[in-house]
Amino acid sequence: MSLTAAPDPAELVAWYAEMGITEALDEVTHDHFAAPAASEAPRPRPVLPPRAGQPAPASVRPNAAAATAPDDAALSARTLAQGAETLEALKEALARFEGCALKATAKSLVFADGNPNGRVMIVGEAPGADEDRIGLPFVGRSGQLLDRMLAAIGLSRKDDVYIANLLPWRPPGNRTPTPQEVAICLPFIQRQIQLADPDILLCIGGPSAQGLLGLSGILASRGKWLEYDTGTRRIPAMATLHPAYLLRQPLQKRLAWRDMRALKAALDKAP
Repeated sequence: MSLTAAPDPAELVAWYAEMGITEALDEVTHDHFAAPAASEAPRPRPVLPPRAGQPAPASVRPNAAAATAPDDAALSARTLAQGAETLEALKEALARFEGCALKATAKSLVFADGNPNGRVMIVGEAPGADEDRIGLPFVGRSGQLLDRMLAAIGLSRKDDVYIANLLPWRPPGNRTPTPQEVAICLPFIQRQIQLADPDILLCIGGPSAQGLLGLSGILASRGKWLEYDTGTRRIPAMATLHPAYLLRQPLQKRLAWRDMRALKAALDKAP
């Protein structure tokens, strides 16, 4: 497309949707801090049309989270999570949960992949575009790199590891989850770890390491063994670099390789 040519409307709308922009406020600017006139009726908020080739939705799903206070949403999450006695029940509880606004913009609930009985549980940050489309964690380029990293120490996604994310819904534009979003969704991943009951927890990326292990600064905190309390026992836990970061900074793969070797050594040592 020429730099001087007007953008194609269909391409522009598709780009807006990819960035998480789903509404147009108005065609002109307004001072929303000014008090509206008593006779002025609320303006309707038009919804952007669907992408080319996609059918228009039958109805617009209301964003229940917009009317839910963060404290109330977190309390509801804890109640639903603790009431789930199995991983399948937890997935169903997440599907019913309306306290996180990310659900309104995501295509899929990305719950887990791999073997729930695996000795290692891996928790990443949040789904990306590929994960949101397919409904499974770590299936894009970063997921392919993760599979190769695991294979290098003799582990497979299918048999040896259970993979989930700190948040089950994709943040628009793959942005970093906000502290509020993490706090709301945290009871679900904590319950998921408790139900899976792995021997080792591996937190991938800064948000996962901070949310579950209380670590800040992933480069300084990676590779260090800690303990994570599942609620029934304490298990070894470690943070490592996210494969997406390694794709951008390939020289840092040497650090991730050290962490993989440490993980392998811990597995070999454990009964």
